[in-house]
Amino acid sequence: MFTEEQIRRYSRHILLPQVGAMGQRKLLNARVLLLGAGGLGSPAALYLAAAGVGTLGIVDFDTVDLSNLQRQILHRVETVGQPKVESAARTIASINPDVKVIPFRERLYSDNVFSVFEQFDVIVDGTDNFQTRYLTNDASVMLDKPVVHGSIFQFDGQVTVFKPRVGPCYRCLFPAPPPAGAVPNCAEAGVFGVLPGIVGSIQAVEVLKLILGQGDPLIGRLLIFDAMAMEFSEVKIRRDPHCPMCGDNPTITELIDYDAFCGVPAYQPTETVAAG
Repeated sequence: MFTEEQIRRYSRHILLPQVGAMGQRKLLNARVLLLGAGGLGSPAALYLAAAGVGTLGIVDFDTVDLSNLQRQILHRVETVGQPKVESAARTIASINPDVKVIPFRERLYSDNVFSVFEQFDVIVDGTDNFQTRYLTNDASVMLDKPVVHGSIFQFDGQVTVFKPRVGPCYRCLFPAPPPAGAVPNCAEAGVFGVLPGIVGSIQAVEVLKLILGQGDPLIGRLLIFDAMAMEFSEVKIRRDPHCPMCGDNPTITELIDYDAFCGVPAYQPTETVAAG
C-alpha cells in the first residue's frame, strides 16, 4: 500500500487515529486546486504538499517579482521573473516528490473555469480580486465543489469554507461585487508579511479536514484574525434563502465575467482583500 519511504515520511500522520493509513491514502488520492501562488497560496501549497496531497493544481498568470518575496514563501530570489506556477512547482518538488503539480498559467474566465474546476475535489481561493472571487463562487456552486476561502488586508485576515448545499456561499455574504476602486488591494494598502502565512496555513488545515472527513470545518463560520491584537474571533454566517446563487429561487443561472464592472483583469492572484 505504501512504500517504505512513504511510511517514514507520513509516520506522524499514520500514528494519528483521525488520519491513520486510510486517511493518508485519502490525502494521496486527493486533488486540490489552488487559485494563486501568492501570499495565501504559498503556505497552503507548502503544507498540503508536505501532508501528501497527491495532486495540486495551481492557477496563476503572474511572474515572480522581488516585492513578492516579503511574504510569498513558495518563491526564491533565483526565480524572480519566472512564471509563478513554474517557481511553485520547483519548490513543491523539492519538498515532496509524491505530489503531482498541474500548472495553469492562464486567467480564469467563464469559458474555462468549468474545465479547470472539474478536475479537482477542493478549491482553495487565494485570489486578490472580486471578479475572480465571484466567478469561483458561482462555478463551485454549479459544480458542487467546496471552496476554502481566505482573505487578508494589512494586519487582518479571514477564513471560511463554502460548501454547496450544506452552508452559505460567498454571495450570501456579498450578493454583488463592489464598484471599481471601492476597496484597495494589497499593492495599494500594504500587507504585514507574516499574515498570509497564518491565514494560508489555516486554509490548509480546512482542506485536510475536508479530505479526511474529520473535525468541524468552518462551514457557516467566518474566522477573523487580528494580528496586531493577536485575537481570533468568529462570526456565524447563514445561507440566505434569497441568495441570487444558492437561494431557494436563484436568479443567476450562468457564469458572469465581472471584469467590465470591476475595472481590472479577471485574474490577479496574489493576496485577497478582506471584504466587508
